Amino acid sequence: MDPILAERMGRLGTETAFEVLARAKALEAKGKSIVSLSIGQPDFRTPEHIVEAGIKALRDGHHGYTPANGILPLREAVARDLHRRLGATVSPEQVLIVPGGKVTMFFAIMMLGEPGAEIVYPNPGFPIYESVIKFSGATPVPLPLLEKNGFAFEADDILSRLTERTRLVILNSPANPTGGVTPKDQVDKLVAGLRNFPKVAVMSDEIYGQMTYDGRAHVSLLNYPELADRLILLDGWSKTYAMTGWRLGYSVWPKSMIAHAERLAINSHSCVNASAQFAGLAALDGPQDAVATMVAAFAERRRVIVDELNTIPGFRCVEPGGAFYAFPNIEGTGYTSRALESLLLEQAGVAVLSGTAFGQYGDGYLRFSYANSVENIRLAMQRIRTTLAAYPAAKSA
Repeated sequence: MDPILAERMGRLGTETAFEVLARAKALEAKGKSIVSLSIGQPDFRTPEHIVEAGIKALRDGHHGYTPANGILPLREAVARDLHRRLGATVSPEQVLIVPGGKVTMFFAIMMLGEPGAEIVYPNPGFPIYESVIKFSGATPVPLPLLEKNGFAFEADDILSRLTERTRLVILNSPANPTGGVTPKDQVDKLVAGLRNFPKVAVMSDEIYGQMTYDGRAHVSLLNYPELADRLILLDGWSKTYAMTGWRLGYSVWPKSMIAHAERLAINSHSCVNASAQFAGLAALDGPQDAVATMVAAFAERRRVIVDELNTIPGFRCVEPGGAFYAFPNIEGTGYTSRALESLLLEQAGVAVLSGTAFGQYGDGYLRFSYANSVENIRLAMQRIRTTLAAYPAAKSA
């Protein structure tokens, strides 16, 4: 007889990107050529000086536990980096080093979410937001991100969804999966409006904060002192320094919440891998040229993929302002998002993600990651054109 699981386990969702990756790998194992534009992972190597710092830490004997909130030199480096990049003043005592960005999401949502509470989150948005909100017992309140607005949030849309039950608002700019970047005037308007909701916390997911294009400035919520007592910042090394597999992130917490976050860390993962923390220290304090090189490459790939997508019959794609994702509307093809995701993987050998993997308002869209070479992007686009010509939607029924 199977064990009886807690009811909440049925409310826990998943991240489809890993499921599609597994299907793509299985097809590759059978000899099919796959161009992967699905996973949100830079195709660059971690810069060598960062790798060497991690190796040196192991050779120097950093094999044991660290403080639950992270080694002090790394937390100080995070504070310095935030001041250097954003002009923000953060105490190292408010910084929590965590094994990846999802941990911050989980901690924030579980700390504030419970039955009867409401949490506002972007939709389409990173799927773990909605998953953990439901897991916590809170009611997820989707904030539709619309193509006509470049997938940026609008302050009035958020404020209109706040009630006496709202505990948390989740923001993400630059955004996954859309690449949308919210302009400063909308952030200003939101912050002003939040004065009427003094008990509502904000979690700002800024993991793509250094990936903006065409002169756009990243607007960090850290630059609004009036939010200091209720702002949770999510950031880390995975995207900026091509360190996804190192599992290293950080969060900045209000003074009233940091002790609770540290206690969650002690109860869940104890502390973060010691050598990875020394690698993260080298990333922040070392040369930043590799970051600039990677972002410049993404900017070029962005131009190519948007131009290519807009030449495919049935597709239209707004230009993303940040991150490394394109989110084209595919309604003109006659396919649903899920059906087209499957067709492109099975027939074209192109791995992409259905917009519905990111919520109900992703229906009619696909997510393309352009963390791949220009050559592979062009190859994928040609395969898509050929496949759609061979399999028009009328024949798919």
